[in-house]
Amino acid sequence: MGKLTTSATLGLDAFEVEPLELRPNATEEDLQAVIRAVYRQVLGNQYVMESDRLSSAESQLRNGEITVRGFVREVAQSSLYQSLFFNGAYQYRFIELNYKHLLGRAPQDQAEISQHVQIYSEQGYEAEIDSYIDSSEYSQKFGEWVVPYPCGIRSQVGLKNEAFNRMFSLLRGPATNDSDSRPRLISSIAANLPTPIKAPAVGNGANYGNTGKRYSIAYSTSQAAARLNRFSKQEKVISYEQMTPFVQKIHRTGGKILSVTELA
Repeated sequence: MGKLTTSATLGLDAFEVEPLELRPNATEEDLQAVIRAVYRQVLGNQYVMESDRLSSAESQLRNGEITVRGFVREVAQSSLYQSLFFNGAYQYRFIELNYKHLLGRAPQDQAEISQHVQIYSEQGYEAEIDSYIDSSEYSQKFGEWVVPYPCGIRSQVGLKNEAFNRMFSLLRGPATNDSDSRPRLISSIAANLPTPIKAPAVGNGANYGNTGKRYSIAYSTSQAAARLNRFSKQEKVISYEQMTPFVQKIHRTGGKILSVTELA
């Protein structure tokens, strides 16, 4: 079975989880360890009350009717997951957490975000969740019996160094959870900028100290708007709270983020 170890990396307490696999002829103790690990990973380190546990899915896993991958799917498709990470959350945050919870990494670029925005818009919630779990990436990393884990903090073929920074930004240490509904990576991904690593704030680590700052966003309008207004590049100063809806508006109207600059 796997073990959990902690380490201080780049100024914050990150954690690394070794692969945890449900093996044939596993004991009930082994099974419970896997179930707890799935809840912890997929639900973003949230505390799970006894009444929230998926007893039917747990029984199916115990009886061999579903695999660990199937159990992960049940948790991610549950009303509990939706209430924690979908209802009332920004769509960007929902997608970046799906990457973290189900593939163990952060999204790499705006193209990945846009792809999942489209999947959800055209096919709905279940298809969006299934797109991660049924992917070849999931199969290669975890197969049917390994619990997803934050492998984005390890060296992986085909991923840039920036992937490490973004994953650290999502992790924020083993004592924190993913209850914050605001996107963490929208600025760096939308503008293809480096993601700074900052130590967690005192307390639960959810405060990034950027909510009171202002940002200058340079962006291009759509081609139609450019022809009408005789220019395509524009710039606007906004607050952190305005960041997500403003970026989403630009993308909806066919524009493109050129840069995001934090103002002193």
